[in-house]
Amino acid sequence: MRLLERMRKEWFLVGIVLAIGAAKLQPGVGVNGGPLKPEITVSYIAVATIFFNSGLSLKTEELTSALVHLKLHLFIQIFTLAFFPAAIWLFLQLLSITPINEWLLKGLQTVGCMPPPVSSAVILTKAVGGNEMCG
Repeated sequence: MRLLERMRKEWFLVGIVLAIGAAKLQPGVGVNGGPLKPEITVSYIAVATIFFNSGLSLKTEELTSALVHLKLHLFIQIFTLAFFPAAIWLFLQLLSITPINEWLLKGLQTVGCMPPPVSSAVILTKAVGGNEMCG
């Protein structure tokens, strides 16, 4: 009986192990063009579901109060989408005069221009007790 209680409590972990086991036994189910159509379900449906669930966890009062922090939101957008990529570009200009592989520099430039994943930023902000509406 104790094992069933533990499995009920850890249902998500059990589900992950079962999904990995099923994928090992039938890998063709999850390939592009397969029955699960991951090129559609993962790219669109799963991402939309994650953002929808994240939005459901926000309290309406906190969300409306966060909307008045326009300067903060503007700062975050400028820092994330303009300042950080520009700083990375400058840093890569300095690295380009060294014998570092050109393709490594191109990879760093690509990663430096990508915004951080929103879902992990929300989770980490929430984990440290921050205001996930503003940060």
